[in-house]
Amino acid sequence: MNKLTVYNVDDNSFSKVEEPDPSANYTYADYLKWKFEEQLELIRGKVFRMSPAPAPDHQKISLAIAGIFYRKLRKSNCQAFPAPFDVRLPVKNRKKDDEITTVVQPDFCVICDDSKIDSRGCLGPPDLIVEILSPGNSAKDVKLKFDVYEKAAVKEYWIVYPVEETIAVFVLGKGKYNGATLYAGKDTLHSQAVPGLTVNVKEIFRKK
Repeated sequence: MNKLTVYNVDDNSFSKVEEPDPSANYTYADYLKWKFEEQLELIRGKVFRMSPAPAPDHQKISLAIAGIFYRKLRKSNCQAFPAPFDVRLPVKNRKKDDEITTVVQPDFCVICDDSKIDSRGCLGPPDLIVEILSPGNSAKDVKLKFDVYEKAAVKEYWIVYPVEETIAVFVLGKGKYNGATLYAGKDTLHSQAVPGLTVNVKEIFRKK
């Protein structure tokens, strides 16, 4: 079994320990006990190691989105949070730590309901989630997280493709995401879940 690096608070050192058993099921209560140096996500009770440090293009896109969201949302009731930021997604109103089995760290999330924000992150579905694809996380974000966000009733989900310089937008309707609407080039994206949020796609993918 692989080992993960753990920080020992008592003696200010690092050591290698066995990672959580991939065949076991865990809850948010377990997640809170972990002190791994590597970032992990918990999806339907299973542990997923997040991708290594993102590539420069990923980081440039992330900074561009952060700037756009700051400008567009600073006078609204909505708040944007970049990773690392824990989003707990309860199922069937099971909100206790030992009942929650999904904790994710989207690249960005936008929350318009202050009651969902607490000292540990977000409890409940954000209004908007943005995931920027990296080579190591494509399958997880496109398939697994798509299903998780849909079931949790995240109103809008953006998948950003750095290589293709496109954004696929999914909007929730009657409990299901509609077919993807693709944005690229000089397109302007108007969010349906976050009032007043518009994005010129070229601003996200600009090289400088």
